[in-house]
Amino acid sequence: MNCPKIVCVGRNYVEHIHELGNEVPDEAVYFMKPLSSVSEEFLYKEGLHYEGEICFKVESGRLAKVGFGFDLTLRDVQRRLKEKGLPWERAKVFKASALFSNFVPIENWEGLEVRVYRNNELVQRGDTSLMIFKPPELLKEIDQIFGLNDGDIIMSGTPKGVGEIRLGDRFRGEIWQGGSLLVSKEWEVVGL
Repeated sequence: MNCPKIVCVGRNYVEHIHELGNEVPDEAVYFMKPLSSVSEEFLYKEGLHYEGEICFKVESGRLAKVGFGFDLTLRDVQRRLKEKGLPWERAKVFKASALFSNFVPIENWEGLEVRVYRNNELVQRGDTSLMIFKPPELLKEIDQIFGLNDGDIIMSGTPKGVGEIRLGDRFRGEIWQGGSLLVSKEWEVVGL
């Protein structure tokens, strides 16, 4: 996948924040993934958790396209680093920690919904109305802090329902708007 950078938003859904025992932030939490984190394959690692997200591709300074993305997380590593007050890159920014569907054009961000199915069971579902920091706010602030270029991706955070991954699991990520399926992608978790 060709993109200059991937900016990820942490703690953007209240129920997910409570799910992990975190505090609701006063301001958006950001981290970045390098291009080396992007993979077509869903590679198994011990302690790996899935987090499905609504992702936006930026073009001409706007949220021009939407896609589905997985922000994969080594949860035990993240917990250990957080307890020590250390950055969590090792838990979030490793090789093959970002998976994406295709991106499709959108006219607006309102009513976008993410759904994640694990072995045909719906495990995550959330929409933009549940976000603490809405997509236009994220776009504006990310551009002010980091700058945004055409092709940059914003991963807007994950709703409740994250969980551990097992070898052989089958996942399907979907993005909906107004009762219509915009884009979906399926993966099977495979060994290294």
